[in-house]
Amino acid sequence: MNKPLAGAALSLLLMGAAAAPAVAAPAPAVPAVAVTYAGTVALSNCSGSVVRAPGSQPDDPALVLSNGHCLESGMPAAGEVVKDKASSRSFSLLNAAGTKVATLRASKISYATMTDTDVSLYQLTKSYAQIQSQYGIAPLTLNDVRPAQGASIKVVSAYWKRTYSCSVDGFAYRLKEGGWTWKDSVRYTSSCNTIGGTSGSPVIDTSTGKVVAVNNTGNEDGGRCTVNNPCEVDQSGAVTVRQGINYAQQTYILVPCIGPGSTVDLNRPGCTLPKP
Repeated sequence: MNKPLAGAALSLLLMGAAAAPAVAAPAPAVPAVAVTYAGTVALSNCSGSVVRAPGSQPDDPALVLSNGHCLESGMPAAGEVVKDKASSRSFSLLNAAGTKVATLRASKISYATMTDTDVSLYQLTKSYAQIQSQYGIAPLTLNDVRPAQGASIKVVSAYWKRTYSCSVDGFAYRLKEGGWTWKDSVRYTSSCNTIGGTSGSPVIDTSTGKVVAVNNTGNEDGGRCTVNNPCEVDQSGAVTVRQGINYAQQTYILVPCIGPGSTVDLNRPGCTLPKP
């Protein structure tokens, strides 16, 4: 766990339209969205971000997204789910330039687990509207669809004030690290060489500006399925070790579980998160 982006056209024009073959025009490139530090937060040992579901309202209590293994109480055991547990944890909120503009405080851990995924959602004492009004910072939006292989992404760490740019290389059917197993993990291309302290960073799709995953681990030493050395396990049980490659947990699965008032309701239709 890594805890604590002309010449040929001119020739055709000079030759005339009649000389040019009839071909379909290429699809226009999708411009990249400017990705900044705005809305990211630094924890005592990890990174995170203020996030909203697509249906969240301005007056809803704000949520902070990070990893389950970043909890102040320590890493949840395999099979453990933390739900609606009181917390007064503080978070340093950054603006676009990466400057701290406020200290936000949690009222509770709405949800956290390291089973099937590695995620934590803290509910804050302020609403999205209050944060935007007082500090000029809007929340990041969770995408409600699975990221695509090959998508351009950025991993934005508030802890280190560092951004990593790469692409979604693919997906690990199962990712095993020590006693934990995560499903359908995002595997980065090698340029996202994240380090300790980047855990919990939002993974942002540069074509939409939305959060598609939460950064959580990488294989540091080439070890096989040990702590800090996760391994991939395919549907047939074959194990693959990719030293130096890092991973994230998809976040579209969170969206169906977030109800009115930022309540995490595990019984909502479509919610597949593990239950206590």
